[in-house]
Amino acid sequence: MHNAGGAEMTSDSDEYSEISGSELDEEITWIEWFCHLKGNEFFVEVDEDYIQDDFNLTGLSAQVPCYEDALNMILDFDDQDDHRLPDEQKPLVETAAQMLYGLIHARFILTSRGMAAMLDKYNAYVYGTCPLTQCEALNQAVLPIGMSDQLRQAPAKVYCHHCREVYYSKSSKLECLDGAYFGTTFASLFFLTYQHLVPPTMPSPFVPRIYGFKVHKSFKDRARSQVLGQARGPIQNTLEGGARGSTKASSPQTAQAALKSGAAGSAEVREDRPEDRKEILVD
Repeated sequence: MHNAGGAEMTSDSDEYSEISGSELDEEITWIEWFCHLKGNEFFVEVDEDYIQDDFNLTGLSAQVPCYEDALNMILDFDDQDDHRLPDEQKPLVETAAQMLYGLIHARFILTSRGMAAMLDKYNAYVYGTCPLTQCEALNQAVLPIGMSDQLRQAPAKVYCHHCREVYYSKSSKLECLDGAYFGTTFASLFFLTYQHLVPPTMPSPFVPRIYGFKVHKSFKDRARSQVLGQARGPIQNTLEGGARGSTKASSPQTAQAALKSGAAGSAEVREDRPEDRKEILVD
């Protein structure tokens, strides 16, 4: 348990978000303490009974160092005498506990209780709005999304279901979190679950214009093909030249002609030897 009213918290009060006065007078769990840290408001509080179910943690022990100690810290078992850690190990276990909680969080938000908690944050615009001009005009909220389910692959991004695009977050705090803490599945499953939140329309694409006139599609296609042709020209010529050279070198007719010319050359050398000329003079 973490004492929210202790001297440690009061000395580092800037690191914590909103905690009421009644909460400061009592001990809070590690999960509550972690989720109230500034920058961690993007997490929801995972139910302890969900964490205590080993089935929900399948495979996580291979991804997180000090797994058992980290799990005990999350569940506040580290305060017990038989689970107390040496002081030099606490920073390492604390980091491992945060990683483990993030991976558990990615699984919990796929459940009905976790998704309901994320719905509250979505409606409160905790994750911000879409930066696209047409979406921003509608004040379209976004959801966090990961590019990978594995740790240390990519930071968290935000997904807008109105334009169906993924963007860098406007919040530097959210961008500092690992994308695996939200996973690749949640955003799509969220809108399948809450279909009333799906926007009825998609924004129309931007249309380039010159003096108010639309640029014709054929011009854009022709310009694009010219650029691609210029880029492919030197490479294609090199490849074709190499192919022609290799074909000539490997042709059976070319090899046979080379052998015949070599044999003829040898015969001519033998006829021109000085010894042969002397024999002719003697005769």
